[in-house]
Amino acid sequence: MSSTEFGLGAPPRTATAAEFVAAQASPQFQELRNRLRRFVFPMTALFLAWYVAYVLLGAYAHDFMAHKVIGNINVGLLLGAGQFVSTFVITALYVRFAGRELDPRAAALRAELEGGRA
Repeated sequence: MSSTEFGLGAPPRTATAAEFVAAQASPQFQELRNRLRRFVFPMTALFLAWYVAYVLLGAYAHDFMAHKVIGNINVGLLLGAGQFVSTFVITALYVRFAGRELDPRAAALRAELEGGRA
């Protein structure tokens, strides 16, 4: 059974290699890639710096990391939990960014390729 028998319409057209190369060279694709890089590279650098700082503090600042904040909860435990929190925050920021900035542009490029207008 084909997809048209299920009422799904014709399957999307597969673009040729030349069309993919042309799409990759297009200003729309370059803008999509630049927007992705402007988000991913700084966010990655920020997270890695935060992670390295945590590791270095754990290795060399024992007294600071062992400083008790509330009861048996110390600075090291709070900073370690902060690693998890920052991971979830970065993920949420990326999902929001991708939904607003990347996905619509990628969908337009895909539609153009599948529609044969590349």
